[in-house]
Amino acid sequence: MAQRPIASSHCARQTMRANRRVDTSPERALRSELHSLGLRFRKDLRLKLDGGAVRPDIVFTRAKVAVFVDGCFWHQCPEHGQMPKANREYWAPKLARNVERDQANDATLRGSGWAVLRFFEHVPVADAASAIRDVVRPGIH
Repeated sequence: MAQRPIASSHCARQTMRANRRVDTSPERALRSELHSLGLRFRKDLRLKLDGGAVRPDIVFTRAKVAVFVDGCFWHQCPEHGQMPKANREYWAPKLARNVERDQANDATLRGSGWAVLRFFEHVPVADAASAIRDVVRPGIH
């Protein structure tokens, strides 16, 4: 396993330390919007499935819908994902593993009969919430 690189600056170190796994601003905004639409869900629920365990950001257990809110950097958004200039030998494989894990998690969920919705952090909250509502409660608006 690659050793973590030394931060290229104090600012970079502070930024990396501030990253959260759960309850990011985009996640909280989406959950708030979903709640205002009357949708009830579980957050950060670990699902034990035949292909392994998956932990979606938002889970609708009855509808079997798993929602992920992906950061553009960490999940290599095609529009905004950028490779860092410093420590590329560390970051390139790490970010590639994140994308591979996302694909594997999606396959595990779909193989167990779950619908998977992924939204990059730049997607407007109302658009993401509307898309989720349409899958969780089709035909009800």
